[in-house]
Amino acid sequence: MVQLKVGSQRDDATTDVLLAAEKFNRHTFWCGQSGSGKTYALGVVLEQLLLNTRLPLLILDPNADFTRLPEARDTADAETTEAIRSADIRVLHSTRPEQPQLRTRFIDLPLTAKAAVLQLDPISDAEEYNVLLHASAAQDLAARGDTAQDDVMDESNFVALLRASGDPGRRQLATRVENLQVLEWDLWARGDVAATDIVDERPAATVMDLGGFAHPDEPKVAALSVLEHLWARRDERRPILIVIDEAHNICPPVAANAVEQALIDRVIQIAAEGRKFGLWLLLSTQRPTKIHPNVLSQCDNLCLMRMNAPRDLAELADTFGFVNEHMLAQSPEFRQGEALLAGGFIPTPTFTRMGARLTEEGGADVPVPLVD
Repeated sequence: MVQLKVGSQRDDATTDVLLAAEKFNRHTFWCGQSGSGKTYALGVVLEQLLLNTRLPLLILDPNADFTRLPEARDTADAETTEAIRSADIRVLHSTRPEQPQLRTRFIDLPLTAKAAVLQLDPISDAEEYNVLLHASAAQDLAARGDTAQDDVMDESNFVALLRASGDPGRRQLATRVENLQVLEWDLWARGDVAATDIVDERPAATVMDLGGFAHPDEPKVAALSVLEHLWARRDERRPILIVIDEAHNICPPVAANAVEQALIDRVIQIAAEGRKFGLWLLLSTQRPTKIHPNVLSQCDNLCLMRMNAPRDLAELADTFGFVNEHMLAQSPEFRQGEALLAGGFIPTPTFTRMGARLTEEGGADVPVPLVD
């Protein structure tokens, strides 16, 4: 059994708090209000998983908080620094243009995801949807080598091939694509390496920096493309821990548009069925009520940091019945960095003072300007 040292008991600094690494094969919920130290504490656990297990991490990072995961702090010892330096950590950026970029392929999205991006309904937009259906089928055949590559659509020729046809439905779809300007997004690989290619290699950690895109749907489509890809290949049973920071952006209770709905549906399915395929979730957010209940209800591990809202504490009590409500009720009194850890990854619910980070944080609060 591999034990991950993540801190000490809150009232006894001499007693280590250890998490069972093998119990991350269950979904984990990580929560705490702004200023509780939630992201810092999450980094402590991810570092321990990185250094002490061979479990690949996929980190969906909306605020570039984990983009410096490959960089050890000056306070880390030489052995830790070397271990971090030699770890296969890939950071795919959207906020730093001089670094490897986060890209994916429109053409590789499944039909339902393409339709969501193009705001197509199979009934009200029946002709255009049918064109997309046949284009996706042709792409699938070509990918399997069952048909010639000629005239198979990709990002570079998608609109041109639609326009070249005399079919009204194809021309109508071309007009939609042009009007939405979807294929002009910076997200698309256009022949470059895609995030799905990186994830298939299963590096020790893949950090997807989602925060720098111009269109609000681009980070969601980036996340959707990778989650759909992992689900499509689930029968390979290659374990991976999918870490979703600010998870309310990915699986809120109610979708704002078709792309969000597609994301919610896929995360719900991974939460319900992914464990037996080695697709495990670690969801981090400020409040449990901001997460879809069908996802939250599937979580077996809990980290609770400071949280004041009675409604949120009641939600946690209902969902995590193995935690004493009296212990949950102490959350509003937690200081920064203090947490309640409970569930399968720890023998008994434990009040914890989280340990120090070993790697640099990518994001930080902006200080208030003061008089010199």
